[in-house]
Amino acid sequence: MPVENAIITHGHADHARAGHQNVLATQNTIDIMKIRYGHKCANSFQPLEYHKPLKVKDITITFYPAGHILGSAQILIENTHNRLLITGDYKTSSDSSCQSFELVECDQLITEATFGLPVFQHPKPENEIKKIITAFERSEKKTYIIGAYALGKSQRVIKLLRDIGYNDTIFLHGSQVKICDYYASQGIDLGKLEPVSHKKNKDFEGKIVIAPPSALKDKWSRRFSEPVICYASGWMSIKQRAKQSLVEIPLIISDHCDWNELTATIKKCKTKTVWVTHGREDALVYWCRKQDIDAKPLYMQGREEEQ
Repeated sequence: MPVENAIITHGHADHARAGHQNVLATQNTIDIMKIRYGHKCANSFQPLEYHKPLKVKDITITFYPAGHILGSAQILIENTHNRLLITGDYKTSSDSSCQSFELVECDQLITEATFGLPVFQHPKPENEIKKIITAFERSEKKTYIIGAYALGKSQRVIKLLRDIGYNDTIFLHGSQVKICDYYASQGIDLGKLEPVSHKKNKDFEGKIVIAPPSALKDKWSRRFSEPVICYASGWMSIKQRAKQSLVEIPLIISDHCDWNELTATIKKCKTKTVWVTHGREDALVYWCRKQDIDAKPLYMQGREEEQ
């Protein structure tokens, strides 16, 4: 629902909506919103740099990197008596496609819990992405289509491939081109990229194609002859999900904290109170209470599942 004043943590659609009167966000998030929703998606925008406090009446607002996607921010709201930290979506593991997460001590913490169950323990993404290279060595002539969200996940997958030495052209679904161009303009080296456009099937033999998950089952994917379907998502740790989606190479690569990251962050930020939202609230609330930390679920409407 549009509001008069909105503080936006990052550019994903379940956090950044069009129609607000006034938006406060990082410059990256503002740019991404304009790319996705148009330059007039809000009446006015105010960029706020990381670590630069903004005084609003008797409170101070400060942004800190959340490590989720480019421009994502944790929001610290404080006065003389209390420090409330809203994480938004975040991860603490390293990611060369965005700003690194920074730990912020607080009195109250609002944390996501997308993967808030002990069963979710993400492997190293560097090892997951090597599955693609190993598959190449076995079948050099096949086309490898990786399902990855257009904002954040696609750029991370591309950067992971570049970081392990894959320098060939990577082909993009049309919906990903503008965001990839923006990441490149911000100094994120994604290497040589080309849109799939009207190229012929033979042009993709032995190549990697990045596409949004919805395109994997769309008529768009029929242009490729016997492609190898891959999918980059934290949910790929659930084997049944991979089977149902006919994924041949599941890549457990998430832009959210796993269970160990969530619990470690709660401990290290020295919070007295935790509100848990966006996912498996009950398990994390139970864990907090076992650690003698006051905790309760904070249910949010309009939340869409992210990967």
